Amino acid sequence: MASELTTDSYINHHLTNLKCGKTDAGWTCDPYAEMGFWSFHVDSLLWSVILGCVFLFVFKKATPKKGSENLAPKGLQNFAEMCIEFVEDNVQSMFGSIKNTLVAPLALTVFVWILLMNLMDLVPVDFIPVLAGHIAAAITDVSWIKEPDDLYFKVVPTTDPNITLGMAFAVFILTIYYSITVKGIKAFAAELTLHPFGKYLIPVNFVLEMVNFIAKPISLGLRLFGNLYAGEMIFILIALMLFFSSIWVGVLGFALHLIWALFHVLIVALQAFIFMALTIAYLAMAHETEEH
Repeated sequence: MASELTTDSYINHHLTNLKCGKTDAGWTCDPYAEMGFWSFHVDSLLWSVILGCVFLFVFKKATPKKGSENLAPKGLQNFAEMCIEFVEDNVQSMFGSIKNTLVAPLALTVFVWILLMNLMDLVPVDFIPVLAGHIAAAITDVSWIKEPDDLYFKVVPTTDPNITLGMAFAVFILTIYYSITVKGIKAFAAELTLHPFGKYLIPVNFVLEMVNFIAKPISLGLRLFGNLYAGEMIFILIALMLFFSSIWVGVLGFALHLIWALFHVLIVALQAFIFMALTIAYLAMAHETEEH
């Protein structure tokens, strides 16, 4: 980072991922180096894996122990069962009598995993990056880490479009798979070519249907990214009031931070629910046949 911290550099620093990729000199994690297409956002991937492990650990811990299945659930088990029942109700309402043992576990994973990633936005924007910078500066000899603030380290994976679009396109692939396996390749091709104008305008039908078909995963991923990115930007702007202004503006910024955090709790939960609900809806559409 520049020796003198400005508002512009502060915002850019918090909106920049820690990248590793291939350069002319080989593979590096230097964020200042020019990298090609095959670069990785290490921070987004790291926190996605960590929070995925947290999800697995919590629900594994909540599993009833042998011999206690008939006891009333409490604590963590009660929370896990509430999440499972909530997801199952949504799946049942959209799938009806259609049976697919993958959809409910997938929806549960999507909902809880995204919720955990979104909740990272409530952690103060400087806390984890600066802590990671101190650790990196102490244990590494990387030339570009001279001060703790030099480390680029975003902790909200859903503010990275690579993560949100990656999840959305995974749902998209499943949608194509079930559309073909449930309806058959012929019926799936007919959906893309015979609507809405019939067999005499197949090229027009195909273009219109493909635009609608591809727009689903893109809008699914960008909706989640846009809402969380905007929320993170507001937290960064509030942080500027704390560190780059007078004490009274800082007090106002602290109050705004608490208010926005309380409001943002609703946003992070709502966005996780929307992603889960649309995932179920798209998979339900893939299972629909003409007779259904």
